[in-house]
Amino acid sequence: MRIILLGFGRVGQSLARILHGDADRIVKAHGFKPQVIAIIDSHGSCQDGEGLDLDLALKTKEKYGTIAKYPKRGQRDREPTALVSESDAEVVVEATPSNYEDGEPGMSNIKTALATGKHVVAVNKGPLALAMPALLELADHRKVKFRFSGTVGAGTPFLSFAEKCLKGERIVGIRGILNGTTNYVLTRMDEASISFQKALAEAQRKGYAEADPSNDINGLDAAAKVVILANWVLKRKVSLRDVAVEGISKVSQERLKRVRAAGKRVKLIARLGDSRASVKPEEVSSSDPVCVPGTLNALTFTTEHAGDMTLVGAGAGGEQTASAIVRDLVEIRHEYLA
Repeated sequence: MRIILLGFGRVGQSLARILHGDADRIVKAHGFKPQVIAIIDSHGSCQDGEGLDLDLALKTKEKYGTIAKYPKRGQRDREPTALVSESDAEVVVEATPSNYEDGEPGMSNIKTALATGKHVVAVNKGPLALAMPALLELADHRKVKFRFSGTVGAGTPFLSFAEKCLKGERIVGIRGILNGTTNYVLTRMDEASISFQKALAEAQRKGYAEADPSNDINGLDAAAKVVILANWVLKRKVSLRDVAVEGISKVSQERLKRVRAAGKRVKLIARLGDSRASVKPEEVSSSDPVCVPGTLNALTFTTEHAGDMTLVGAGAGGEQTASAIVRDLVEIRHEYLA
């Protein structure tokens, strides 16, 4: 399986480490060898039709800050869509940063890959949040696979659980915590009685929050995941503008203390029902399965006949998200060989 990797930040590099270190296991367990033939980062690219040396790619990125310095095969200013359209790769992995304004550059990367008959694995939530129905239709029209399990829950298989483990059931509602950054901030505010700003600064120091945490704090990251769940699990054509969103910056210590005295916690809860989609701070009972601490994510699927089922796990992290990419690659391989 020949792969183009678009984005070589934390997730892209984690994927390279897994594919390099687990190559033999993947061959033995799944009967194929993922071969990365091109990598693009924000400063350039490298390409080798025979397969790149991933260990060398990682060392190059660490030393120079860009893959463009890859020996003999690196170059500056390579246009990603041109590389994608001209390549004979079977799969494009889209791991560039999420952009909720226009979805770029991921939107063009995904559209180009699908339009030229390539399977796509995406962990970039921006294009899906803004145009998921259209992207799914394009993939179906071109008869290629479009997978994105790492966009919701990172390595925790929320999407796969709903798709494969709840077959035959009707899912009537989904609710839970879909953003580890906000969950950590609210947990620290509650348990340590510190301010929002102090809790956020602590999350940034520990690497749980980005230098610009606005997409997390304002609820956009969780809302994007609601869109993905709505389209993939509930089969509802929803985009980001259809989700009512409220962030956590206005949650006060007074509210936290009052809620705690009543045996509850304030959590940023994502909800999907028959006619609503929302993300907002809610009061949740301490005994509720979705009331998890720290950076954990938790999602409850309410089914018509089997009742509620809750899945809990890490919702972020480079290695965790990369593991979801590998899961999607294996699934694509098995599906197009079936």
